[in-house]
Amino acid sequence: MPFQDRTLTCVECGQQFVFTAGEQEFFAQKGFTNEPKRCKSCKTRQRAGTGNSAREEHEVTCSQCGQRTTVPFRPTLDRPVYCKTCYQARRASPPGPR
Repeated sequence: MPFQDRTLTCVECGQQFVFTAGEQEFFAQKGFTNEPKRCKSCKTRQRAGTGNSAREEHEVTCSQCGQRTTVPFRPTLDRPVYCKTCYQARRASPPGPR
């Protein structure tokens, strides 16, 4: 069955965009069952992190060096949080005995 261009409405901005026959064929080849929900500009903005779902940064104190930093997750009280430098140093060193 040949695909035909279809007009869809973006869930972010409400603008209409064309879901081309070529894109539909690509989706079918990849096994994707859902249509795109966002227009190209909203999809690009979402991937860049400047859309409605931008990451929330939390200010913390590094558990190792005491430096103030931010992390893209909400820290919990029972887990240590490290600055980028200390985190990378811990990842590079071999794990110790537990």
